[in-house]
Amino acid sequence: MSAAPGKIAATARRLAERTEAFPEVEDVDKRENNPFTDGDWRMLSYAWSGYVLRILLVLGTVFSVVQYLQAREEKRVERTLELVELWDRPEYQDAQRVLKRRLAELNARFSADLGRSATPKELAIFQERIGIEAMKAEGGAVPLEEFRESFDRIVYFLNRVSFCVDGGLCSRDVAEAYFSDFATSFWSYFAGHIRQERRRGSPNFARPLEDYVAPSAR
Repeated sequence: MSAAPGKIAATARRLAERTEAFPEVEDVDKRENNPFTDGDWRMLSYAWSGYVLRILLVLGTVFSVVQYLQAREEKRVERTLELVELWDRPEYQDAQRVLKRRLAELNARFSADLGRSATPKELAIFQERIGIEAMKAEGGAVPLEEFRESFDRIVYFLNRVSFCVDGGLCSRDVAEAYFSDFATSFWSYFAGHIRQERRRGSPNFARPLEDYVAPSAR
């Protein structure tokens, strides 16, 4: 029993000697060399040429994207100007004249019903009333059938403008410059009649037109 501690001490000394016999391993620095600070001119040349190439690729991509967006916007403007040319054709100019004549006659007939200091709400009600009267046979000197033909032609055209703009095929800015005021005025007069037509069985009648003028009509 007395020899056990001696054996344990001897064993511990042998383990310590073996442990001390292992060589110390130094940490290896695995940092990569920076090619931009390398003394070899060939490495410097490869590094800078690769850097410049990446910059050129980025600039080329940005330029291509900008060029594509410009070409797409130019195409939108071109389509919008085609609608402007269509709007200037005789059939649409005649339809506008018929519409304006009937509205002018009705505004003159009912002008006494609208006070000089009418509120925007009162003016909106008055205009809807004029629009509803315009769709009646006694609404003006132009025969109702002829007026309806002009009315439908204008609704068709404004719906077409709305489809083109909302579908991203036409330039919204150019379309608003040419058509926004007319479309908003048209809607202010005929919104009541259009809603009546929807209740009579045409739920989507002039819906694109309403979507087009909705931000300014609200």
